[in-house]
Amino acid sequence: MNTYLVLKWLHIVSSVLLVGTGLGSAFYMFFANRSGSVAAQAVVSRLVVRADWWFTTPTAIVQPLTGFALAHMAGWPLSTPWLALSIALFVFAGACWVPVVWLQIRMAAMAAHAHRDIAPLPQLHARYQRYWEVLGYPAFVAMVVVFYLMVNKPALQF
Repeated sequence: MNTYLVLKWLHIVSSVLLVGTGLGSAFYMFFANRSGSVAAQAVVSRLVVRADWWFTTPTAIVQPLTGFALAHMAGWPLSTPWLALSIALFVFAGACWVPVVWLQIRMAAMAAHAHRDIAPLPQLHARYQRYWEVLGYPAFVAMVVVFYLMVNKPALQF
């Protein structure tokens, strides 16, 4: 197997892990937050934070490294419209993701404390949950568009 194909495989696998972990984590966190169970919220939010550290963070690093290497090897300038838009959307999704990670860490801590103290979650948890969702939806849509652009490489005009 040549270097290009190895990088392409790494790029595809890491993109699947990145988006798949994000979607799976969001699914479980969304429903745990609506369950009314502080115990469920404590467990799920702790595991979502762990998934971000174990899967999302490494793949968020691998993606641009392999992507830039593939673009260079294929001879695509970063100013190629579909590629430039992909990069911009990836950066946008990352800009949404960084505060989401902070919110998840804070929500996990609040849920753990509430569960330990057998107390309700503070109102701040509900506010953080709303922010988490508001940031998550556009980030996910951006990544879906990146997938489209990576696969189709449309001839865009800016």
